[in-house]
Amino acid sequence: MELHEAMRTTFAARDFTADPLPDRTLYEILDRARFAPSGGNRQGWRVIAVRDRATRQVLVEATAPAAKRYAAQQQAGENPWNAVDPPKVSAETIAQTPAPARLTQPILEAPVVLVVCVDLKVVAATDQLLDRIAIVPGASIYPFCWNILLAARHEGYGGTITTLAVSGERAIKDQLGIPPHVAVCAVIPLGRPKKQLTRLKRKPVSEFATVERWDGAPLTGPTA
Repeated sequence: MELHEAMRTTFAARDFTADPLPDRTLYEILDRARFAPSGGNRQGWRVIAVRDRATRQVLVEATAPAAKRYAAQQQAGENPWNAVDPPKVSAETIAQTPAPARLTQPILEAPVVLVVCVDLKVVAATDQLLDRIAIVPGASIYPFCWNILLAARHEGYGGTITTLAVSGERAIKDQLGIPPHVAVCAVIPLGRPKKQLTRLKRKPVSEFATVERWDGAPLTGPTA
C-alpha cells in the first residue's frame, strides 16, 4: 500500500469481523513496526500478545473505571482525563455512569490484543523536572504503536491505541508478570475491521500550524 494512502486511511478500528489474525501475520506487522524511532535508539518496547479470554477480562476490568470517568466527563461537556482541569463531575456520578461498550468490548472481541510496554530504565524523560505532567517519554513508545497500526493497515487489519486500562496498571502488571520498572503504555485490539473508513475527519493544517510564534500567522499551502 502506498504510504500516503495508509496515513490517510488508518483509523481507530473498534468493530471487527470474525476473521482470525494469525501469529505469522502478527509477526510481520511487528517486524515492520520495530523500525519506529526511539530516544537513543534504545527500543525499550515490549509487546505481549493476548488471546486468552480470562486475561482479556482483566484488561476490561482495568479499563472500566477510567471509561466511566471518560463518559461522565464527556457528558458534562469536559475534556476527559486532561491533566490541567480537574473533573467537575462527582465521584458518585462517575461510579454510576456505565462504561461505554465501545471502550471495552473491542478488548474482548478482537482476535488479538496487544499490551504494549516500555522499559523506564532506557527512556529519556527530559521533562521530568518540569512543573507539569511528563510528555517526552511517550516519544520513545507511541511512534512504535502507530507503526503497528500502519503495518496492520497494510495487511488489511486495523485497531486502535487505547490507554484507559493504563489507569489500572497494577492489576495488568500482576496478571501479566510485568516488572516494576516497566510501564504499560497502550492496549491495542487488532483485527479485520467490519468497515474500512477512507475519509477521515481532521483539522486543516492552517488550524494547528503557525509561523514563527504561537500567535503567528497560520501556515497555508501554495494554493491558499
